[in-house]
Amino acid sequence: MRIRQLLVKTLREAPAEAELPSHRLLLRAGLVVPLAAGLYCFTPLGWRVVRSIERIIREEMNRSGALEVHLPALHPIELWEQSGRAALMGQTLFRLFDRKEREFALGPTHEEVISYLASRAIQSYRDLPVTLYQIQTKFRDEPRPRGGLIRLREFTMKDAYSFDTGWDTLDASYDAAFAAYQRIFRRAGVPVIPVAADSGAIGGKDSQEFVFLTESGEDTILLCPGCGYAANAEKAEFVPAPAVPGEPAPMERVHTPGRRTIAEVAEFLGVEPRQTLKAVFYKADGKPVFVAIRGDLEVNEVKLKNALGAREVEPMDEATVRELGLVAGSASPVGVSGIPVIADRSAVDSPNLVGGANEPDYHLRNVNHGRDWQATLVAEIALARTGDACRTCGQALETRRGIEMGHVFKLGTLYAEKMGVYYLDEHGERRPCVMGCYGIGVERLLAAIIEANHDADGIRWPWEVSPFDVHVVVIGAGEAAVDAALSELEQALQRSGLEPLIDDRDESPGIKFKDADLLGMPMRVTVSPRALERGGVEVRDRATGETRVLSPADAAAAIAAARSKAIEAGR
Repeated sequence: MRIRQLLVKTLREAPAEAELPSHRLLLRAGLVVPLAAGLYCFTPLGWRVVRSIERIIREEMNRSGALEVHLPALHPIELWEQSGRAALMGQTLFRLFDRKEREFALGPTHEEVISYLASRAIQSYRDLPVTLYQIQTKFRDEPRPRGGLIRLREFTMKDAYSFDTGWDTLDASYDAAFAAYQRIFRRAGVPVIPVAADSGAIGGKDSQEFVFLTESGEDTILLCPGCGYAANAEKAEFVPAPAVPGEPAPMERVHTPGRRTIAEVAEFLGVEPRQTLKAVFYKADGKPVFVAIRGDLEVNEVKLKNALGAREVEPMDEATVRELGLVAGSASPVGVSGIPVIADRSAVDSPNLVGGANEPDYHLRNVNHGRDWQATLVAEIALARTGDACRTCGQALETRRGIEMGHVFKLGTLYAEKMGVYYLDEHGERRPCVMGCYGIGVERLLAAIIEANHDADGIRWPWEVSPFDVHVVVIGAGEAAVDAALSELEQALQRSGLEPLIDDRDESPGIKFKDADLLGMPMRVTVSPRALERGGVEVRDRATGETRVLSPADAAAAIAAARSKAIEAGR
């Protein structure tokens, strides 16, 4: 393939709005063209990478025993109402009407539709277990598309769904998908770690994310260097610092002029932040909620949302705070009525805390739960942070940034019961299928491949996903010796099963070499008068920079051997 046939338009500099390395290189290498926020067109070169990723995914899902299906991207809204997620997805769900005014949704995921299919295909325990997967377009009206291909409004996902007779066989299906994911990411050249994760709008019992650790990531991951515990910040568990012990003392009102923050109040009264009671105001599905947590901790809004069973949780605006008569900076749950009070366990288990007096410039000493105030709901809603103690072994947790690459869920019977996915067991009894769900974002994986495989000069594609095996730079095209060597090389590459991208443009050698490094094929071969004088063509490894001069036939054989070795090692 000649490079001029591919509509490749490289850029010396990336647009200013491209912040992540992968985003900059995607644009500079001409792999994608932005259409609108969260929407990208793929050029022929970029699409070849996408197809390679899909091939790897298909091979490993098929190897795991999963069966490929294809489901519509356009869903009758009734399916989403039946599952209860039409409201839960909120504005993320794209909605539209057909000419008969029937409402539809563009699928952000396919639990409802796969359940519809399974309810009509599964009848008996003899039909189980089965795992079905597809590679299909998804649509989500993301409020903040970012990072190039990291967070999109239209994207391709491999989503798989397992159906089992019980939790024990679900574990086997889950483990098979988990192992397939490990192979997929290894072959794609992206190092990942599994971490405990929140199930979010998908729901279910247990879930894990496969995370690529990188400072460019948007997720916060808590890691324990002692026992290896790893979890997304939304899910991470920890042991807070112990409470300062003491018998409940009489509550007393104290003047705290101008002191509003936890740090200011603690310093003024000579106590530690863990001896204070923090008040935080939220709206849960539009209704006010008073949150009480110890002053040295922060609220984990995902844990709070889960504890409340809410679709959405957001900080309360100042106007609503004033309307409810709450005093920001001097509030506490003491005497509060008409608003549910959600307490973190730290606030309940700690005696003699300093809390607000619900009037400006005054606080209360020795506030105790059960005597001075009562929580509507007690839950663990604190956010884990660097230095917090691991719940498993007690060592200090560390914080890293990462990108979620894949997510696996144990859904249980949640969707089966709502969507009517039942089977008859050995005794003729009707039972709900136990389901699992497994997703990988194709475009996000492409971005992560670049994040994990690039240098200052450009992309360094792993062999299995590279758009071409070798980048051939021709210098002196039209000269008889060069043309003869190029022809010999092309034939040798073809015999070896290798696909070259040939750059015989009328450009300077410097431009061609820069484009070769930017586009990042695993091997570069230079056909030039200078190389021919040295006895052949110049072969350069993109990853190591190692350079050799070989005959065209030997060059093809060496490249084929390097490719086979790299692919075998990755598998």
